[in-house]
Amino acid sequence: MSEFPILRRQFLRQCAGCAAAAVCGAAARIPDSAPACSKNELWPTAKARVRVVFSQPERDREGWPYVNYDYATRQRQVMERFRRAIPTIDFIPSTVASAREGSELFNDASADGFVVYLLGIPSGGIARRLIDAGKPVVLVDDLYGGTGEFLTTYSRAVAEKKPVAGVSSSNFDDVTQIVRCYEAIRKLKASTILDVCERVNRGDVPAIPQAFGTRVKTVGAAEINDAYRKASDSEATRWADQWLKEAEKTVEPSRDELVRSARMYLAMAEMLKDSRAQAMDVDCLHLFYGKKLPAYPCIGFREFNDAGLVGACEADLQSTITMLAMTYLAGRPGFISDPVIDTSKNQIIYAHCVAPTRPYGPSSPVVRFHLRDHSEDRKGAVVQAFLPIGETTTTLKILPQTREMVFHQAKAVDNLEDDRACRTKLAAQPADARALLTGWHRWGWHRVTYYGDLRAPVEAFAALTGLNFVTEGAPS
Repeated sequence: MSEFPILRRQFLRQCAGCAAAAVCGAAARIPDSAPACSKNELWPTAKARVRVVFSQPERDREGWPYVNYDYATRQRQVMERFRRAIPTIDFIPSTVASAREGSELFNDASADGFVVYLLGIPSGGIARRLIDAGKPVVLVDDLYGGTGEFLTTYSRAVAEKKPVAGVSSSNFDDVTQIVRCYEAIRKLKASTILDVCERVNRGDVPAIPQAFGTRVKTVGAAEINDAYRKASDSEATRWADQWLKEAEKTVEPSRDELVRSARMYLAMAEMLKDSRAQAMDVDCLHLFYGKKLPAYPCIGFREFNDAGLVGACEADLQSTITMLAMTYLAGRPGFISDPVIDTSKNQIIYAHCVAPTRPYGPSSPVVRFHLRDHSEDRKGAVVQAFLPIGETTTTLKILPQTREMVFHQAKAVDNLEDDRACRTKLAAQPADARALLTGWHRWGWHRVTYYGDLRAPVEAFAALTGLNFVTEGAPS
């Protein structure tokens, strides 16, 4: 079974009719060899531990769904489905039917979170008690069972900004998609970001461990250059030749330039492995313009992102933690970009010189791409990716210092080819492009874009981690 069953099924459905988008079929290119490092080597392995609390009436008590409903069978069904759908989480069941029960739950410091499954009413109110105690709770309405309690308890928790996510759906996949947030949260606590930057007084360096428990290890140009010198010439040549083979076309970069980019990729991969890190950002523009880097990291970042790890541009730690959280939550890479807004076409164009070429995750085919130079200075080597069109995209950024998550959605409509600015330009149509013109002074220019309608898990993750969820372009 796939680690991300919902998103994998979405991908397979899309592939059935995506020839025009050149995602599958003859246009897809499958690399010949394994990446220099991958999620299988570096992802944290400790399982999340989640308490599933079944809330129901006492025996012989009238209510919904009806008196003496077969709660035991329903509990077994739910637990079997959880363990089958998310075997990477340890689920521990409990039953609470009265206000006298459930006190032991509040002392369970080992639980990463709670799922309160409202099977029936009236209940002992364990959901409200856990929420009032500040516990992270995914509140689930077993339809026609706990509905009256769910609607009042969840809406109150949202108004009070408690760490609560709610699910009211007859589709069990909707439940597991939200519960998976606990796995992402647990992995973030066990993760490291390798930050290659020589700037000082960056507030996100202490804010990220405070918000998520993720370690940030900062090193300078000397460390990455030392790893570059040690990288294998023969391996770098092999990778450069593989990229030339995979690419639909090579426009500017020479083979020697691609070999330098490949050496940088191998250097970064060794640094990740040495640090047991899952994400890496590099202050690429400052260091390369200052002649402190021998090559851009751009194609190496593409390899990381396609392999289930994170490579993030410009030492942007906000985008880096966003990409790491979403890698764990959604199982697919993000496209960090400098958005451009064209109100005449009601479009937002996500533009950058680093783009993933496996937008549906490590097991998906590679989209077609060209090898180009870096746009701003016409040096180095990058990929220009031609990403799928016709699908909903989810764009966001986490701001650890202010405890915010900014979010918007659009529909991918075109891959633009314009020699100005960054190489990959994915055009998408939001509900109202003009409404997206404001707010950039608060949240900066970069955003990270993902394929698929991921609003539900993203909003749940924000709630469970105490982030203020802000929809960009929404009426105030």
